[in-house]
Amino acid sequence: MPDPTLLEFFDNPADSPYVIEHVNEEFTSVCPKTGHPDFGHVTLRYQPEAVCIELKSLKLYYQSFRNEGIFYEAVTNLMLEHLVQGLSPAWIQVITDWTGRGGIHSRVLASHGPVPEVYAGG
Repeated sequence: MPDPTLLEFFDNPADSPYVIEHVNEEFTSVCPKTGHPDFGHVTLRYQPEAVCIELKSLKLYYQSFRNEGIFYEAVTNLMLEHLVQGLSPAWIQVITDWTGRGGIHSRVLASHGPVPEVYAGG
Protein backbone atom coordinates (compact mmCIF):
# COMPACT_ATOMS: atom_id res chain seq x y z
CA MET A 1 0.00 0.00 0.00
CA PRO A 2 1.30 3.52 -0.74
CA ASP A 3 2.82 4.89 2.45
CA PRO A 4 2.02 8.52 3.39
CA THR A 5 4.23 8.25 6.49
CA LEU A 6 7.21 8.53 4.12
CA LEU A 7 6.32 12.18 3.48
CA GLU A 8 8.42 14.77 5.31
CA PHE A 9 7.98 18.51 5.50
CA PHE A 10 9.92 21.65 6.37
CA ASP A 11 8.83 25.14 7.39
CA ASN A 12 7.75 27.41 4.57
CA PRO A 13 10.61 29.90 4.17
CA ALA A 14 8.46 32.69 2.66
CA ASP A 15 5.66 34.90 3.90
CA SER A 16 4.23 35.96 0.53
CA PRO A 17 2.11 33.65 -1.62
CA TYR A 18 3.81 31.54 -4.29
CA VAL A 19 3.26 28.26 -6.12
CA ILE A 20 5.62 25.28 -6.15
CA GLU A 21 5.63 22.72 -8.97
CA HIS A 22 7.37 19.33 -8.82
CA VAL A 23 7.36 16.91 -11.77
CA ASN A 24 8.16 13.21 -11.53
CA GLU A 25 8.87 11.75 -14.98
CA GLU A 26 9.42 8.17 -13.80
CA PHE A 27 6.26 7.16 -11.94
CA THR A 28 5.18 3.52 -12.05
CA SER A 29 2.33 1.47 -10.64
CA VAL A 30 0.53 -1.69 -11.76
CA CYS A 31 -2.77 -2.06 -13.59
CA PRO A 32 -5.02 -4.04 -11.23
CA LYS A 33 -6.94 -5.49 -14.18
CA THR A 34 -4.04 -6.78 -16.32
CA GLY A 35 -1.10 -6.85 -13.92
CA HIS A 36 0.93 -4.89 -16.47
CA PRO A 37 3.07 -1.95 -15.35
CA ASP A 38 1.68 1.56 -15.83
CA PHE A 39 4.09 4.40 -16.54
CA GLY A 40 3.40 8.08 -16.14
CA HIS A 41 4.40 11.54 -15.08
CA VAL A 42 3.12 13.13 -11.89
CA THR A 43 2.89 16.90 -11.61
CA LEU A 44 2.34 18.32 -8.14
CA ARG A 45 1.48 22.02 -7.84
CA TYR A 46 0.66 23.70 -4.58
CA GLN A 47 0.55 26.99 -2.71
CA PRO A 48 2.14 26.26 0.66
CA GLU A 49 0.88 27.55 3.96
CA ALA A 50 3.02 26.57 6.97
CA VAL A 51 5.10 23.78 5.38
CA CYS A 52 6.65 22.56 2.12
CA ILE A 53 7.35 18.99 1.05
CA GLU A 54 10.87 17.57 1.24
CA LEU A 55 11.80 16.12 -2.18
CA LYS A 56 13.59 12.92 -1.19
CA SER A 57 10.59 11.91 0.89
CA LEU A 58 8.29 12.71 -2.04
CA LYS A 59 10.41 10.47 -4.29
CA LEU A 60 10.21 7.61 -1.77
CA TYR A 61 6.46 8.13 -1.44
CA TYR A 62 6.03 7.91 -5.22
CA GLN A 63 8.15 4.74 -5.25
CA SER A 64 5.81 3.15 -2.69
CA PHE A 65 3.24 2.90 -5.54
CA ARG A 66 5.63 0.86 -7.74
CA ASN A 67 4.14 -2.60 -7.11
CA GLU A 68 0.66 -1.42 -6.17
CA GLY A 69 -2.29 -2.64 -8.26
CA ILE A 70 -4.24 0.60 -8.53
CA PHE A 71 -6.24 2.43 -11.21
CA TYR A 72 -5.09 5.83 -12.55
CA GLU A 73 -7.98 7.64 -10.91
CA ALA A 74 -7.27 6.07 -7.53
CA VAL A 75 -3.55 6.94 -7.75
CA THR A 76 -4.32 10.59 -8.41
CA ASN A 77 -6.98 10.98 -5.73
CA LEU A 78 -5.03 9.03 -3.10
CA MET A 79 -1.99 11.24 -3.67
CA LEU A 80 -4.18 14.32 -3.33
CA GLU A 81 -5.68 13.01 -0.09
CA HIS A 82 -2.28 12.17 1.45
CA LEU A 83 -0.70 15.47 0.38
CA VAL A 84 -3.62 17.56 1.67
CA GLN A 85 -3.35 15.78 5.03
CA GLY A 86 0.40 16.40 5.31
CA LEU A 87 0.76 19.84 3.73
CA SER A 88 -2.53 21.57 4.58
CA PRO A 89 -1.88 23.80 1.56
CA ALA A 90 -3.87 26.85 0.51
CA TRP A 91 -4.27 25.11 -2.86
CA ILE A 92 -3.00 21.89 -4.39
CA GLN A 93 -3.29 20.13 -7.73
CA VAL A 94 -2.12 16.63 -8.65
CA ILE A 95 -1.95 15.69 -12.33
CA THR A 96 -1.10 12.20 -13.51
CA ASP A 97 -0.26 11.87 -17.19
CA TRP A 98 -0.13 8.22 -18.28
CA THR A 99 1.76 6.64 -21.15
CA GLY A 100 -0.64 5.55 -23.88
CA ARG A 101 -1.87 2.01 -24.07
CA GLY A 102 -3.94 0.62 -26.94
CA GLY A 103 -4.02 4.04 -28.57
CA ILE A 104 -5.53 5.72 -25.48
CA HIS A 105 -3.62 8.32 -23.50
CA SER A 106 -5.00 9.25 -20.07
CA ARG A 107 -4.59 12.32 -17.89
CA VAL A 108 -6.22 12.66 -14.47
CA LEU A 109 -6.41 15.96 -12.56
CA ALA A 110 -7.47 16.42 -8.94
CA SER A 111 -7.32 19.58 -6.86
CA HIS A 112 -8.24 21.00 -3.48
CA GLY A 113 -8.84 24.62 -2.49
CA PRO A 114 -9.27 27.79 -4.55
CA VAL A 115 -6.79 28.42 -7.39
CA PRO A 116 -4.41 31.11 -6.15
CA GLU A 117 -4.11 34.47 -7.92
CA VAL A 118 -0.34 34.07 -8.03
CA TYR A 119 -0.82 30.96 -10.19
CA ALA A 120 -3.33 32.51 -12.62
CA GLY A 121 -3.82 29.32 -14.61
CA GLY A 122 -0.10 28.53 -14.98
